[in-house]
Amino acid sequence: MKTYYITTPIYYVNDVPHIGHAYTSLACDVMARFKRLDGYNVMFLSGTDEHGQKIAKAAEKAGIDPQAFTDKVSQNFRILLKNINISNDDFIRTTEERHKKACQALWNELLKRGEIYLGKYAGWYAMRDEAYYTEDELKDVDGKKIAPSGAECEWVEEPSYFFKLSAWGDRLLKFYEENPDFILPISRRNEVISFVKSGMRDLSVSRTAITWGVPVPDEPKHVMYVWLDALTNYLTAIGYPDTNADTFKKFWPADVHMVGKDILRFHAVYWPAFLMAAGLPAPKRVFAHGWWTNEGQKISKSLGNVIDPVELLATYGLDQTRYFLMREVPFGNDGDFAREAMIRRINSDLANGIGNLAQRSLSQIAKNCGGLVPTPKEYTDKDKALLQSAENLLPHLRSLFDVQSFSKALDAIWGVIAEADRYVDEQAPWALKKTDIARMETVLYVLAETLRHLGIVLQPFMPDASNALLDQLAVPADARSFAHLNAANALTPGRPLPAPQGIFPRYIEAAKP
Repeated sequence: MKTYYITTPIYYVNDVPHIGHAYTSLACDVMARFKRLDGYNVMFLSGTDEHGQKIAKAAEKAGIDPQAFTDKVSQNFRILLKNINISNDDFIRTTEERHKKACQALWNELLKRGEIYLGKYAGWYAMRDEAYYTEDELKDVDGKKIAPSGAECEWVEEPSYFFKLSAWGDRLLKFYEENPDFILPISRRNEVISFVKSGMRDLSVSRTAITWGVPVPDEPKHVMYVWLDALTNYLTAIGYPDTNADTFKKFWPADVHMVGKDILRFHAVYWPAFLMAAGLPAPKRVFAHGWWTNEGQKISKSLGNVIDPVELLATYGLDQTRYFLMREVPFGNDGDFAREAMIRRINSDLANGIGNLAQRSLSQIAKNCGGLVPTPKEYTDKDKALLQSAENLLPHLRSLFDVQSFSKALDAIWGVIAEADRYVDEQAPWALKKTDIARMETVLYVLAETLRHLGIVLQPFMPDASNALLDQLAVPADARSFAHLNAANALTPGRPLPAPQGIFPRYIEAAKP
């Protein structure tokens, strides 16, 4: 069986879940569901990053110990994944024993291979980013050193172990050249190559100033740098350090690490260097998506415009929110969240689009065919053209999903919906009832079969709504994979259908008092 391993970044638990966490998780979920429907054995991982100075400070501020703090906040992320119907196969926490064991095993492997050495770190460190910066990367603002991310930096001096990152620059550039799809989108790839070409310095990979982290083996005063710890989660979940474990052999290297563009450097520079230095293959791809603004404004707590995904679900609906986030912006680009745009998508694309097509087709079958799947007669060229468009969707979608082009995939699906709308208007089955019953049944069958294809391919994006549509077409629960998108599994004429129900109601904004 073909395998596919996809990961979200593990989310940092010093804050509450927001739209960015939901967006990344949703993109991975759509990808994982698509691959499962296409016959792959999928491993889909998410989780929480629970170590580092920032967590220790947040716990101290809350007046509780770090473990109790992370236990509480990590649960918020589990709840978010459940609320947005995320189908992850595992949820990892970096405070778990299995993870500490994996981190220490990777450390020992790097040490054994001469890739780590003990020295002293003196330089700039941003606690908010858990990242080190060089002097030339920083700006002076009101007497403070500010990182490109906007985080304030502090000068740190402490004994530290270093990873020999400076020795990996040329090898990384060679790796990028040989694997041109390793970093997507292309614009992000260019950024990474430019960074590596600018010169690599050895990377501090341990801290002595903090205690909240994975202990360095045989060095009780040192804990691992939080990013070496965090990145290792992708190995932990599939059985590392047992590289002979079935899950490890089956799923490594990972197919896609999905990340926000702010953590691309860690995943596309440090991570492949760590792995190759330890004698392990690098992942096949790191995809860095963009950020959302809110009604044209940068999202920040100080502005009070953070988008709460739970509020979106309560206001607009689960599948409506999933659809909007995947359709509105080409995946990889920055995007603006506007409630007006969301309402327009719900009413135009969903209610007036797929919802109206299903309702008008299935209502006529209920009314004019006795609630049974119609029996088609001879197909015209226009019948064949619509059915062919529906059948051609899957190969096109596969090519788009292979480069994570989710919005283009939805564009392609809606192209078939638009074609079906034109077809039903041209064929006018309501008029054929009076003149040609056999032709009416053929037209309605073509529409129902087109809806079956649409329902199946929309499952990754809108699982609940798609299944509701397939229920109304009496498609068996075990006949909804991509393997069933063929003539052999077409709707059976004469099969009873349930009474049609609206799938996507229009959104009507409440009147303001």
